[in-house]
Amino acid sequence: MKVLLRNPRREVEMQGARTVNRLLDDLELNREAHLVIRNGTLVPGDARLEDGDAIEVRPVISGGAT
Repeated sequence: MKVLLRNPRREVEMQGARTVNRLLDDLELNREAHLVIRNGTLVPGDARLEDGDAIEVRPVISGGAT
């Protein structure tokens, strides 16, 4: 599956099905600091990703008025 990572922007190819949590672990990314989007839809950590899925990993960004 192709995985598009944001910040810094890069694309990696991952082989084999895995859960979202396993994907983040394999990429050495903090589970609580990243969102995973499959085919345009936000997916939870226990969702299974398959070869052929379009995956995007985005960092969580928060902010507000001071």
